[in-house]
Amino acid sequence: MTKKQYTLGFIGIGLMGKPMTLRLLDAGFKVNVWNRSADKLISVTDAGAIAFSAIADLVKASDIIILCLANTEVVESIVQSEIIPSASAEQLIIDLSSIHPETTKQLAAQLNQHCGANWIDAPVSGGTTGAEQGTLAIMAGGSADDIQIARQVLKPVYKKLTHMGGVGSGQLTKICNQMIVSCNVMVIAEMMALAKSSGIDAEKIPQALAGGFADSKPLQIVAPEMASETFEPIKWRVQTLLKDLNMAVDLSSQQGNSIPMSGLAAQLMQLHANQGFLDRDPSTLVKLFKKP
Repeated sequence: MTKKQYTLGFIGIGLMGKPMTLRLLDAGFKVNVWNRSADKLISVTDAGAIAFSAIADLVKASDIIILCLANTEVVESIVQSEIIPSASAEQLIIDLSSIHPETTKQLAAQLNQHCGANWIDAPVSGGTTGAEQGTLAIMAGGSADDIQIARQVLKPVYKKLTHMGGVGSGQLTKICNQMIVSCNVMVIAEMMALAKSSGIDAEKIPQALAGGFADSKPLQIVAPEMASETFEPIKWRVQTLLKDLNMAVDLSSQQGNSIPMSGLAAQLMQLHANQGFLDRDPSTLVKLFKKP
């Protein structure tokens, strides 16, 4: 695969997929798009993307297939039923989704065995703001040659792309990322609830802690929302953190590692999800610790 300009096929135009697709279009790429809910394609087709009603047709019309999907099950279903039967040896799959590392390895092997196409797992961190501004952090797994192509193609959406090793290593790194993010957001939520109930001006917490050891991007993003209880618009979802924490628990169980803090965070996240917040922004976690 030596083209200087590739036709991209982008599957999954959601919270993250939409701004990334728009940036790829702005950079001059021809982008074919598919989404389960066709109405979500309007914003990107208005910007020049070409909508496809069938994934198989999109695959055949694209050089590089980019996935940005909700979870392991969705990626597995689409790849096995739609992409593998339609892909060819000259194509490359770049999966931006956050899915289970073992499934990633299995799908990559199935794809390559069937038609010779290659796979890169390239989960992202930085949220919708990072996607909109092109400042995402990408942790990627795959061959060095394929990573070079990914660096070129994904340049409009990232600030840093780190090659972590072979296929699956990007997903493993994303799980490590999410363990830190999830535990951080959880403790920020309980801290903000305590601050508010103690009578201090909780809205000043991010300002007061800025630049100190307690400062972090999650603090500066979610603490103001928790202080004012402004939970819209949704920038990311509780179910995303829960999914990734559950993968961390599963992985640690397989390897015999102990992750008590992430395990507790997974239980608390599940409790919050069960109270009707699965599809809500993680800033709503402050409600989990709020006095009745």
